[in-house]
Amino acid sequence: MNTDFIKTLLAVAHHGSMAEAGRRLGLTHGAVAQQIHALEKELGATLVARAGRTVHVTEKGVELLSHFDRVLQQIDNIRYVAKSSELIGELRLGAGSTALNTVVPSILERLIKQGLLINVDIQPGHSTHFYPAIEAGELDAAIALEAPYPLPKSLGWQLLREEPYVLVAAASHAGQDAHRLLATQPLIRYRLSDWGGRHADDYLRRAGIEPRVRFELNAIESIAVMVSRDLGVAILPLATSGFIMRLNLASIPLPLPCEPRRFGLVWQRGSSRTSLIKAFRDAAISEYQLLERQRG
Repeated sequence: MNTDFIKTLLAVAHHGSMAEAGRRLGLTHGAVAQQIHALEKELGATLVARAGRTVHVTEKGVELLSHFDRVLQQIDNIRYVAKSSELIGELRLGAGSTALNTVVPSILERLIKQGLLINVDIQPGHSTHFYPAIEAGELDAAIALEAPYPLPKSLGWQLLREEPYVLVAAASHAGQDAHRLLATQPLIRYRLSDWGGRHADDYLRRAGIEPRVRFELNAIESIAVMVSRDLGVAILPLATSGFIMRLNLASIPLPLPCEPRRFGLVWQRGSSRTSLIKAFRDAAISEYQLLERQRG
């Protein structure tokens, strides 16, 4: 398939005129029409409908435009890789607030010091949104919680960190029994719709505890601030941000086993930015290992 013909179709769609598309591309009206016809013949579909001097892209043509855009972008990436020994391009990365405020800056710093020319478009959000965005091609990779379901073969996964859960309470409750506090104190619940919150809820069920829920939200740092004001207790992970230590909270081990919160990098295996993703993954592994050694 001739990429010049694709560019001609995109120009016709953008300008709404074969004549204008020809002027912008340095082609005659007849050459534009011939290229569109050749593309239609190859695909077996009508892409442009003509009505007098005006043209418009057909429904099938509109459906294919986004695919054509991606094809041209992938070809540009191939040219970049072919012309340079360095990694060049843009990586579209998803990350939650905890990662953005702690490890992500260190990962980017490591990549810059290595001389890798990577532009990173960072999109904040939650893990539940990152997985479908990567599958849809809207993101290349994300630092996210491990999904509670089997991943499709199109996605890759690399574990970066496991965070154990503890009962967090105001400093005045230090040394008390975790289950007694859960049974007697209000609970500030890590929202069930968040994958991390499901581990805490599963623990409460296995322990046979029906807590008195006072608040429910999915921002663990905000939950910790509420706990520091003795508004309740919470089951939270020992996150990289170190908020439990900063707020001088009591961190009480849970008596029963509890599934840890797992963070990792998820990416699209068929991405045209595979080299960029690998470079980011290697840097992320190194930074999380360094973080473990520092906290150990």
